[in-house]
Amino acid sequence: MLNIIKSGFFTTVQDTGRFGYRDKGVPVSGVMDSFSVSKVNTLLENDENSAVLEITMTGPTLEFEQDTYIVLGGAEMSVTLNDITIENYKVYKVNAGDILTYGKLLKGFRAYLGIKDGFNTASVLGSRSYYKPITERDSIKKMSSLPYTECKLFSPKISKLKVESVLDKTELEVYKGPEYKLLTDKQLAQLFYREFTVANENNRMAYQLNEIIEGNKVSMLTSATLPGTIQLTPAGKLIILMKDGQTTGGYPRILQLSDMAMSILAQKRSGNHISFKLR
Repeated sequence: MLNIIKSGFFTTVQDTGRFGYRDKGVPVSGVMDSFSVSKVNTLLENDENSAVLEITMTGPTLEFEQDTYIVLGGAEMSVTLNDITIENYKVYKVNAGDILTYGKLLKGFRAYLGIKDGFNTASVLGSRSYYKPITERDSIKKMSSLPYTECKLFSPKISKLKVESVLDKTELEVYKGPEYKLLTDKQLAQLFYREFTVANENNRMAYQLNEIIEGNKVSMLTSATLPGTIQLTPAGKLIILMKDGQTTGGYPRILQLSDMAMSILAQKRSGNHISFKLR
């Protein structure tokens, strides 16, 4: 078991997501920064769907009850294992009784903790990803525990990776959305020839941007949306749906983020700048 001494600001269990239930209104969920998590699970030689901890802004303090191996990834944070600083994208042996402590956030927004063979929390509708009320919890809680399989001996093929970080990237690659053709030349210029600032309203459901563009008064039926769908409101507000985002929406779907763009945006917080590049 992994004992939660402190839970952090918003720490969840996530895998690649919950698929096949969008027609029933169930979001995909899953890790926000799939690029970083894929590197974490690769180093641990885990299945790509192995569950990890997603740590937002402020990290937890954790106690391991069994031997295992771990890898950190995503945002850069001050992390210590038994008071010794450890780094991202490197395999570390953990012994029973060891304490992992997260400190100051240095760069990015969401960090990840991978463990050998993943966390063995309950699978609901084919996924371990937290999403209340589909799952019992929306985040880990102080004084609770997470199950994992003990691993005393593991000889990784690669023990450390030099990863091209997404943390410093600001350009988001986008594709044309279903209602892209509704955009005027003026709106296109406002979208692609300026920077935008991440607003205070940002979470696993959606990101909003401070700057607005010319609005669109088009009336349309509620239609299917995906993680990464960018909607344009009548007031000119841009709403970017994320992994826990709604499955349908009534605003024009003007753009769609690429998978890499999703990972880049997931590492942004209020006040950070981004721009769009059409593919």
